[in-house]
Amino acid sequence: MSEPAPPLELAGVTKRYENGGEIVEALVDVDLSIEAGEFLAVVGPSGSGKSTMLNVLGLLDAPSEGVVRLHGRDVTTLSDVELTDARRTAIGFVFQDFHLVPTLTAAENVELPTLFARDPEGMTRARDLLERVDLGGRLDHRPKQLSGGQQQRVAIARALVNEPAVVLADEPTGNLDRETGRAVLEELRGICDEGVAVVAVTHDPLVTEYTDRVVELVDGHLREVASGERTVAGTSQADVGGTVADGEAGGEP
Repeated sequence: MSEPAPPLELAGVTKRYENGGEIVEALVDVDLSIEAGEFLAVVGPSGSGKSTMLNVLGLLDAPSEGVVRLHGRDVTTLSDVELTDARRTAIGFVFQDFHLVPTLTAAENVELPTLFARDPEGMTRARDLLERVDLGGRLDHRPKQLSGGQQQRVAIARALVNEPAVVLADEPTGNLDRETGRAVLEELRGICDEGVAVVAVTHDPLVTEYTDRVVELVDGHLREVASGERTVAGTSQADVGGTVADGEAGGEP
């Protein structure tokens, strides 16, 4: 019996942009296979192509060349409507700045992605997920009533509400103090232990302590990072300020 296809794959992906009349290659012939339950960190200096790769993995941007596969299916030829449906059902997003709707409660923010599918179980799942991330007592709190760590955990719950195969996290510890960052990374590690793949784009070396594998982008070229290189992983010490100094983000993790 053949092995199931990885949830997400890039094969020979190149992404070009025009910038001031010049052609810039943000990604160059990238091959990447993301396995179910894997926690993968993507590191590299600013401008190396990390955000571009996250957009391609999230089906938000199409490659100039190459193939993106979701569960073995080539999605580069899908229509906009089909891509939207694929994102909704297979991919969850966690952002550095949380992107919560300030007028909605924590439960309503988590439920939000289910409304587009008119899912009658959306609020039930939202409440269950908030219980899971230790926010069962904050269901009716709005974002301004929550600490940075609590808002990030709401964002994680929202990313999971449609039961995706892959969660893409953009600098998930970037606005958090170190202790709170560890709590958030423990949540992401727990997601992987349940079979969901997590890809974290980061400048923060703390993230790589929790991941199974690290890849580095430099000038659009991707390479595997050996475990001995993980402390900085291609990022200069000056760039590593991914976590806010202890106490600045404040509040309960």
